[in-house]
Amino acid sequence: MKKEFDISGMVRENIRNLKPYSSARDEFTGNASVYLDANENPLNPPLNRYPDPRQQVLKQKLGELKGQTSDNIFLGNGSDEAIDLLFRVFCEPGSDSVLTVDPTYGMYGVCAAINDVERKSVLLNVDFSLDPERVLEAVDDSTRIIFICSPNNPTSNALDTDAILEIVSRAPCLVVVDEAYVDFNPGSSLLSQVPELKNMVVLQTLSKAWGLAGIRLGMAFAHPELIGYLSSIKYPYNVNTLSLDAALAALEASQEQEAMVGLILEERSRLAVALEKLSFVLELHPSDANFLLVRVGDPTGLYGFLMEKGIIVRDRSSVPLCKGCLRITVGSPAENDQIIKALNQYKAP
Repeated sequence: MKKEFDISGMVRENIRNLKPYSSARDEFTGNASVYLDANENPLNPPLNRYPDPRQQVLKQKLGELKGQTSDNIFLGNGSDEAIDLLFRVFCEPGSDSVLTVDPTYGMYGVCAAINDVERKSVLLNVDFSLDPERVLEAVDDSTRIIFICSPNNPTSNALDTDAILEIVSRAPCLVVVDEAYVDFNPGSSLLSQVPELKNMVVLQTLSKAWGLAGIRLGMAFAHPELIGYLSSIKYPYNVNTLSLDAALAALEASQEQEAMVGLILEERSRLAVALEKLSFVLELHPSDANFLLVRVGDPTGLYGFLMEKGIIVRDRSSVPLCKGCLRITVGSPAENDQIIKALNQYKAP
């Protein structure tokens, strides 16, 4: 039987011994009539005041929506902040390593390079499915984090939850499950497992299904002890007031998010049908996200043709297992009309 995961034992010694910075608003909770503790400008309310460093109101609302407690939630400047902080907490520069399951989100590798941490890679199967045994065989004594993205970017498919949980249950390290696109396939979420699994972190975001990429609000859900370490090394006021207010307003109107997701799923189906009719489309991969991965005969030529029409997609041909593939985000009905019209005008070589 696998012994219980020791979070503190996996944390870098300097982080365990760190005395976190304490801001003025960390030392006072509640409401007051006069605030003279943070050297703020007394004029130009409400933006003259620092935001709540603990983001308590938003965490409570998110906890109600996600079935978590505030202690299980870390909020950051996009999910990228949480990814970077996980490196800082768990990975010793120059000696530790992480494992990515490729093709996948490129920031895992970028953060590894920035933090001087070796990135090792295991490929998905050719059908983009996950092989737990291959992943676990690649884990060694230096491995501190395994990154798994589901639904996966750029392959667009949700990975088998049993396969992910097999890795979590047997891995002697942290497993980060990035669910940035999970609102488009909620049945694939592992968020409900967070309270029972100390070595799993689930990442989510308001950027995709909530239509709030511009406010940069990412979420990490994990055991409270792990969340405590992330909170101890984040910048004091890492989520600004405007982002907090916009996120709260969106959560209060969650029916609008449901409507957006519904429309995007309808448009995804319409765009898929149009793509399947085109002779130069060699393969259209099934999607559980808000984008489609399509293999074509001449990805460079098609990309250039669409760019001339003012339509920008993403060429993923250089990514492992994605030779010849373009990634097309599902746009608005009007935007999808434009790309469908352009695709029908394209003359493949």
